[in-house]
Amino acid sequence: MPMDIALKDVVRLRKPHPCGGYEWTVVRLGADIGIVCNTCQHRVLLTRREFEKRVKKFVFKAPRENETHSEAK
Repeated sequence: MPMDIALKDVVRLRKPHPCGGYEWTVVRLGADIGIVCNTCQHRVLLTRREFEKRVKKFVFKAPRENETHSEAK
């Protein structure tokens, strides 16, 4: 089952970036996932499969659109 990812989620990856940062913010969704290092602002594009292998945990989950719509009904 695919991982539940949304824009502005903050994730911790298994290995550190060369700048020393572990935390990244999701900035693009699709077949490829775009992430930005929270330490040095370096942008990286990973395939969804590679992204899911590298994620260790979610530090912050942004509010999901379908959660707000279901609450409004």
